[in-house]
Amino acid sequence: MNDESKVPVTGRKSAVAATPAATLMQAWRPFESLRREVDRLFDDFNLNPFHLPLRRPAFDIEPFWQADSWVAQPAIDLVERDNAFELTAEMPGLEEKNIEVDVANGVLTVKGQKEEDKVEKKEDFHLRERRFGSLVRSVRLPETVDADKIEASFKNGVLKVTLPKKPEAQKPVKKIEVKGG
Repeated sequence: MNDESKVPVTGRKSAVAATPAATLMQAWRPFESLRREVDRLFDDFNLNPFHLPLRRPAFDIEPFWQADSWVAQPAIDLVERDNAFELTAEMPGLEEKNIEVDVANGVLTVKGQKEEDKVEKKEDFHLRERRFGSLVRSVRLPETVDADKIEASFKNGVLKVTLPKKPEAQKPVKKIEVKGG
C-alpha cells in the first residue's frame, strides 16, 4: 500500500521587499548582509583550495539565527542527482494538509503548522492538552533548477521535494585529455 501523497507547490510573487515593515527591518539591521558576505568570503577560502572565492553557493541556506521569529526549522538534506536535486525535510507529526511549499523570487520555502487539541473527560476529571507549533525553512535555488517543474510528496513525516535541473544543466561532463609536455 502506497500512502505517499502529493503536496502542491505554488508559485507566488512576493511583495515582501516592498512593504514598509520589510524596509524597516532592513534599516534595523543595516550591516547584516555585509557581515554574511564577509563570513561567506572567509568560508570560501577556508573550505577548499579549489573553490572559487566570492562565488555564492548553489543553495544559499539561511542560518538558524537569521529567522525573523522563533519558529523551528526542520532538518533538511540536499542531494544532487544527474537530472535533479532532492531536498528531504523532516516534519514529524504533521499531516499533508498542514504543509505548504512555495517558490518565489528563486527561493523555495517549506512551511508546516501543527495544532493538536486533546480533550479527555471522565467522571472525576477533565483533561485538555493543546500543542501548537510551526516549522519554516527557506532555501535559495540555484539557477540550474527548473522552478516550473518542482514536485513535492509527503510520507511518514518526511517531505521530499524534487528540484529538476534545466536541460542545459544536465549535459554530460566533457572529459579533456591531458597531454604530456
